[in-house]
Amino acid sequence: MSANVPPPSPESQLTFLSKLQRLFAEGDFTATYKYALLISLADLAVELGADDGRELLLTTRQIGERFIYLYWRQATPYGTGKPSTEPNILSQNLGAQAAVVSAVARFRAAFAIASPQAAKSAPGYNVLLSSVSNTVSAQPLSYLQNFGGGTDEFLYERAGNGKVRLKPGVSYCLRRFQPLVQQLARAHWTGHIKGNRRNLPILGEGDDLEAFLFETPRQSLVQLGASLRKLEGAKCFYCGGALTDADVDHFIPFSQYPRDLSHNFVLAHPGCNRSKSDTLAARPHLERWLERLALRSDDIQNIGLDAGMVADAAISRQVVAWGYAGAVQSGSRAWHSPNLYEVVDQSYSMLFTS
Repeated sequence: MSANVPPPSPESQLTFLSKLQRLFAEGDFTATYKYALLISLADLAVELGADDGRELLLTTRQIGERFIYLYWRQATPYGTGKPSTEPNILSQNLGAQAAVVSAVARFRAAFAIASPQAAKSAPGYNVLLSSVSNTVSAQPLSYLQNFGGGTDEFLYERAGNGKVRLKPGVSYCLRRFQPLVQQLARAHWTGHIKGNRRNLPILGEGDDLEAFLFETPRQSLVQLGASLRKLEGAKCFYCGGALTDADVDHFIPFSQYPRDLSHNFVLAHPGCNRSKSDTLAARPHLERWLERLALRSDDIQNIGLDAGMVADAAISRQVVAWGYAGAVQSGSRAWHSPNLYEVVDQSYSMLFTS
């Protein structure tokens, strides 16, 4: 379908949110797969969808890749980060350990690969992806939309040949409410892990569970920061001042898109980072980020791969375009420098069409 389709009405968007709330409240979550599926669909809608009401066709292998990414670190013993098939891996299921976790753990132990990005070049990766994709198809894709004692296929339908079709308006809603979907799914996922009695001896008194489940390990950020400093010099991306201490900052704030993409990271003064906080950066910074992407994409990609992060310039550009498109719609303000902000207007969106 090539022609634009009008976005869903405000009433349809409220209906979507209402059904999403019911899914979380009334769904049967015996494992964490359904949370992973919601996160995956929301991410893919941002990266592959558009801001209109069109359907979005996805493959189970695309979703399966996201599951491998999400469960990659969770297939290691809590608190160590070392591949293992020992029982101190957190249980993701009320019954036997989740098949995806077991498959990823076996793969990591067999090939000694540090990141899901590097895993794609391993000889056994296609076997792993097929196994995970089949599990996704048989389980969460089949049962996610069962809640409240019935089935309501308000998100997607099967399209045959390993494909799933997000229904009209769903991609738009997932894009618009992506931070909410992420927040709800991650909070419920963390609660599910904590509520599983078999995890109590593993968790102990630790309070870093959510960071372990979803965030990039600190050593990877340190490595990325050191490599960016070598590539771009010891200067703040935002103010241009010389750096002594440096923060690795998410250009699109992590609160808006909680997935670490190597091209989305910049070095910043701690003060600039704190001042910018969870807001978007103003147009001069965006123009500089786009220029940086055009000139240094390959170098940053290699830095990201070495640090074990997702490194895809096209995806990062799409995510940044999505972030600013949402800001234009909502009339948000962007951070220029401490105490100086400007309205995000249509001129921002024009930068992505040139």
